Amino acid sequence: MFALATLVVPARLVVRGTGISLTPADLVALGMGLTWLAAQFVASSGVAKGRAAARTVASFYVAAMFACYGAANSSYLPADERNLLDHSLVLAVAFAGVTLAVCDGVRTLDRLNLLLKWVVAGGTAAAFVGALQYLFMFDLTKYMVVPLLRYTSDDNPTIIPRGGQLRVAATTGHPIEFGIVCTMVLPLAIHYALRARRAGEPSWPWWGSATLLLSGMLFSVSRSGVLTLLAVGFVLLAGWPPRMRTRALVVVAACSTAVLMVAGGLVRAIYNLFANAQADTSITARQHRYGQAAMEISKHPIFGRGDGTWHFPVYNAFDNQYIMSMVETGLLGTTALVLLFLGGIYSSIRARGKAFSDHDTRDLALSVTASLSAPLVGAVTFDLLSFATITGLTFLMVGAAGALLRITREQEPPTTIPWRVRASKTRAARAFRARVTQTR
Repeated sequence: MFALATLVVPARLVVRGTGISLTPADLVALGMGLTWLAAQFVASSGVAKGRAAARTVASFYVAAMFACYGAANSSYLPADERNLLDHSLVLAVAFAGVTLAVCDGVRTLDRLNLLLKWVVAGGTAAAFVGALQYLFMFDLTKYMVVPLLRYTSDDNPTIIPRGGQLRVAATTGHPIEFGIVCTMVLPLAIHYALRARRAGEPSWPWWGSATLLLSGMLFSVSRSGVLTLLAVGFVLLAGWPPRMRTRALVVVAACSTAVLMVAGGLVRAIYNLFANAQADTSITARQHRYGQAAMEISKHPIFGRGDGTWHFPVYNAFDNQYIMSMVETGLLGTTALVLLFLGGIYSSIRARGKAFSDHDTRDLALSVTASLSAPLVGAVTFDLLSFATITGLTFLMVGAAGALLRITREQEPPTTIPWRVRASKTRAARAFRARVTQTR
């Protein structure tokens, strides 16, 4: 439910009647976090307990956000910034609850595959909305309002002209976010397509999803989408066996040729984003803001000035989440964010190593690793935590990586006997032989 609420419901739709702007996905996330917390007090809940990398980094992230919240409240803040500080803390707790609930609540591969298939379905739906916006100038999100929801503002268009081309946001908050979301879901679609093919099942629905997601990345017309796609492709090619790697490179070459023939103008527009980067005012403006960022960081180096308090349009956006985190949450919050990314990647890599004999599980772990590489790289090029869709999807995937590691550990057959057990057995055998000798 959270995956669909995050990916399908337009990001600008919030629930009516709440004191702060909360999306349906935010409410589901809070419910998941409360359910996880209640399950920790019950021994027979079926929820996993004990340490796990994903659980540790999510808990540390929440603790860091509370510490930064306390530090920010110890000094004066304007009323609007204090409200944003409260809002950011609620969201941090909610999204961390998603990671914890998925990490400890998804106990079998079947349930994990079901969850990730819904992620692919939600991403495909968002990519379909983006295709309608780009190809037909038809914005389906205008007709997705239900009575309990309302739009936060009408000043955030989903179709934006850029360099003679349109760029679209689909159901997300910005075209850059849309591009990274598509590249983040793409490796999961490829995994289920390959898995269906190996199982002799129809794979065309998954290949169709992969095609829509790749098209969505192109329709976003953003450098961030291209950079994250390269990161995802690098991880997949590094993990695939040589034969599959060769086939993938052939397919990529064929698809690139086809896209160039069908949508040459779109490809040239994306190419010009990199070729003319030195003269691009959006890049030069970011570089001029780095001095301002350094000055703000020096004022509050450890805890920052407060999460969410550096808000646009009052302050200039840095378009770099790591710099933004240093300004808002200091070294502590930035470390927690980086550890969150790395904890998810570590969990999926470890799960791949433990599932040595299960090809499907190993490929799933590789796909989750590739998926998590997208926000790790994308956070360099835009303020990721300012956008709800990519933030929620990132926390969900970290939880999925943790769940996958738990599952593979539980399924791993015991290969050695712990030394304590061996020692106790040896002492018992010696005592038995001594009694037999005395009897004789």
